[in-house]
Amino acid sequence: MAHPSSYRPRPGEIPTDPGVYRFRDKDGRVIYVGKAKSLRSRLSSYFQDLSALHPRTASMVTSGASVEWTVVSTEVEALQLEYSWIKEFDPRFNVKYRDDKSYPYLAVTMGEEFPRAQVMRGAKRKGTRYFGPYAHAWAIRETLDQAMRVFPMRTCSAGVFKRASQVGRPCLLGYIDKCSAPCVGRVDADEHRAIAEDFCDFMAGESSKFVKRLERRMREASDAMEFEQAARLRDDIAALQRVLEKSAVVFGDGTDADVFALADDELEVAVQVFHVRGGRIRGQRGWVAEKEFETVPEVVGHLLQQLYGGEEGEAVPREVLVPVLPEDADSMVEWLSGRRGSRVDLRVPQRGDKRTLMDTVARNATQSLARHKVARAGDLTARSQALQQLQEFLELDESPLRIECYDISHVQGTQVVGSMVVFEDGLPRKGEYRRFIVRGAEEADGVTATVDDTAAMHEVLTRRFRRHLKDREEPRGLDEETGRPSRFAYPPQLVVVDGGLPQVNAAARAISDLGIVDVAVVGLAKRLEEVWVPGQDFPVVLPRTSEGLYLLQRLRDEAHRFAITFHRQRRSKAMTNSALDGIPGLGDVKRKALLRHFGSVKSIRAATLDELGEVKGIGPRLAMTIQRELTGASEEPAVNLTTGEIIDDAPRGSHA
Repeated sequence: MAHPSSYRPRPGEIPTDPGVYRFRDKDGRVIYVGKAKSLRSRLSSYFQDLSALHPRTASMVTSGASVEWTVVSTEVEALQLEYSWIKEFDPRFNVKYRDDKSYPYLAVTMGEEFPRAQVMRGAKRKGTRYFGPYAHAWAIRETLDQAMRVFPMRTCSAGVFKRASQVGRPCLLGYIDKCSAPCVGRVDADEHRAIAEDFCDFMAGESSKFVKRLERRMREASDAMEFEQAARLRDDIAALQRVLEKSAVVFGDGTDADVFALADDELEVAVQVFHVRGGRIRGQRGWVAEKEFETVPEVVGHLLQQLYGGEEGEAVPREVLVPVLPEDADSMVEWLSGRRGSRVDLRVPQRGDKRTLMDTVARNATQSLARHKVARAGDLTARSQALQQLQEFLELDESPLRIECYDISHVQGTQVVGSMVVFEDGLPRKGEYRRFIVRGAEEADGVTATVDDTAAMHEVLTRRFRRHLKDREEPRGLDEETGRPSRFAYPPQLVVVDGGLPQVNAAARAISDLGIVDVAVVGLAKRLEEVWVPGQDFPVVLPRTSEGLYLLQRLRDEAHRFAITFHRQRRSKAMTNSALDGIPGLGDVKRKALLRHFGSVKSIRAATLDELGEVKGIGPRLAMTIQRELTGASEEPAVNLTTGEIIDDAPRGSHA
């Protein structure tokens, strides 16, 4: 690791303007991205006595080998550029304060002709209205079950809807009046859309008008002595009230706000957020993240930036209530207002109902952190201990912060594939996993060659590290076209292979043949969980209860899972391959059109050129190519190159 003084910029070289800076390691990899009102002041704070720095900061600057910066005009531009660089480079020292869990939402697909209410996760889609998030999917289904009595809108999938339309019978929900059955024409598209819009208004907080409307209709039915109708309306009112009971009223003025609270210690920070829409709590989320070397205002700034940034970010409400204002509060307000399209009020509540709710959210955050510390006591220590044990037992020069594990999967030497999984700081880095098709096992002259594990392992490691050497020669390990980090630009400190001494020796030979000497190689054998080192006759035996062995087992199991999943995909695809695959000029659309027209490959093989030409998209040349590929004919009829018509059935060059 380099000392920060070795790459410290000269004092007058750093500008005093606002900007964004990047620290890179010796391989050119971006390890940290930050922004500053004054680049000179902020960067100078990193190059001081290491003993005065936060331990995480000290680790970052000693891992770095260079620093660079980009000057921008305003702090808002710095905020936007910092977010885009963090998203692009995924630096390991930038903590992700956004929740990595997928919460379910109640979604209404208003962009469809017949809107559908459903449970939805993941990135938000255009034309869909979302309510939530909910803690559990069953809570959404309970809400829908109650609300569909009053708002009988569609909840079925596209396949069920289409099938009901074809047979002319609605599903069970249509028979029990929990769906207006637009599939069979009970209501038209406009009537169904009106039901969906009323449902969205009700979920958005405009609930009182619907309850009052039902109460008025119930009284009218009662006055008209239509007691059965009045009883149904009474039950509908009760159903709506049960829905409303699930979201407590906290504000009487229809407030739309997100309320944040934090609870932190030296290592971690617990985040809680309540989503208030229409004065009611519509959703609650909570998670725990590793604490970066920042103050609480900086944590709040990064939290808002990550939660509301990007296409998949949360919708920004009118009010954002936080425990403390971020350092660049004015810039954050301007950025949030730009995301929302109108003014956003970012503030710390001081009194009243909003302060009371903030205290409630804070209690939730404190309890969440306490539960997390009990459940995961020693987890951070265990990861550090595992890396330290591997360094000690394997006699490595430094702790293996990046470990890559390889596995080979095949069936009797066919469909051979390899996998590469990556762990950094003891955690999986799934975005850098890679899969390999072993070329030594590709078909030659129609016969699939067989390759043993050692040859396959040698090929996979050779390809991976040959690519690493090539990418290392690129400027700072970046792709020339995209400017993003190259896929194999960064070497591991440790390579783990699934297998015993033969596989380990094959992997070590592949790496040494390329002239790479700073990457250690070991293998983990399944039978006795022995760790094999190249060139040694006896394995290294780690204690059964050691964290280092547990980490190697996790790596091995993950590589095996990744390899066998890819192998099954390849094998399944090979079993379903058609004789039409690989015909030049015949893509998926035309191939499906041929099969629809003729019904089978056998019928296509027996078809004449004229019959093939009847299929949309199949011209004379392509028809001849298909016939030649399927029948094995080596001669082609002559074709008029101008019109594309077949001149006669004589072979080219014939004078008959």
